[in-house]
Amino acid sequence: MDELIEIYSKLGGIISQEEFQKKVDEKVDQMSGLCDMRTAAMLVAHDLGVNETETSAQKISDINAESGNVRFIAKVMSVFPAKEFNRNDGTVGRVANLIVADETGSVRLTLWDDKADLVRTGDIEIGQTFQISGYVKEGYSGLEVNIGNNGILCESDEKIEASIATTKVEDVKNGMGDLNLKGRVLDISEVRTFNRKDGSTGMVANITIGDDTGKIRVTLWDEKTEIASELNTNDSVEIINAYARENNFNQQVEVQVGNRTILKKIEEEVPFSENFTPISNIIPGESYSVKGSVSGLGELREFTRDDGTVNMVSNIYVSDDTGRIRIALWGDHALLVDELDIDTRIEIIDAFSRSGFNDEIELSAGNRTRIVVL
Repeated sequence: MDELIEIYSKLGGIISQEEFQKKVDEKVDQMSGLCDMRTAAMLVAHDLGVNETETSAQKISDINAESGNVRFIAKVMSVFPAKEFNRNDGTVGRVANLIVADETGSVRLTLWDDKADLVRTGDIEIGQTFQISGYVKEGYSGLEVNIGNNGILCESDEKIEASIATTKVEDVKNGMGDLNLKGRVLDISEVRTFNRKDGSTGMVANITIGDDTGKIRVTLWDEKTEIASELNTNDSVEIINAYARENNFNQQVEVQVGNRTILKKIEEEVPFSENFTPISNIIPGESYSVKGSVSGLGELREFTRDDGTVNMVSNIYVSDDTGRIRIALWGDHALLVDELDIDTRIEIIDAFSRSGFNDEIELSAGNRTRIVVL
């Protein structure tokens, strides 16, 4: 019995001695008498990520595809709903996923069966810290730590400074999931409502964020739209567990924030610098930001759309050192024509280029465009 106590002491208290003894007894039964109590205790300790030479918890940054059984302490950053599936033997299994992190990085946990039920019952929440023991394998979206009925997921009082690996804006590609980004808020839209096919009402809002590699549009859905009213331009934000999808209208990739995504303000200053394109380099069919001086002003006019609503449009010309371009201002932007003077310095951000009258290239400034009068 002293040998079992010695082996248990190497677990660092991640489970109680009573639970350890229970697992040892189960292991003896499982092996059908092929191993003695001491060997069973060593196997249980190994299942929990402990061996004769390794007694301390690992850091997430040390985990790799060859790690096998691991033991570490981490904070829950994101929780995915539990799901059921049918096994080949006809039984029903359960699976759930978490994103956990420590100060060195983050990793996905895959919980099976009884452990997955902890998500279903609400016993696992964002912000909790756990002692974790499981085995590593290469999953669909990278490394993951699997925790079955022999694994350990035990709440800990240890304070963890969690850090999550982030993706730069320029590296976001269509179809990517588990996206974590940090950015500076550049623009915030109003919340809009829409009717779904099932007759229910949904809500959507957009923000634009940028980092030192570029900027991207972020779409907030339903209850996540409440966050938009709490943000101001130039706030720094962190987005955890989002996904990327191409917009069918303009074929640009956007970040989607749904009910499994965390979006929060952070104190960190995220650097961003707008990328302005020389006017002479503009080609049709792309989104551009330009800056220069107002070199021409048209008149404000109203028109009626096909649906009977009234809209406004005006035109201005902007020049830089490389050329001159016509810019159509739509909606509320059109009112700017009465406030501008020749030689006013101006920035037109995220306007769409197209071929206009006589095939001359022009920019269209719609509701996704920001205009800054300097």
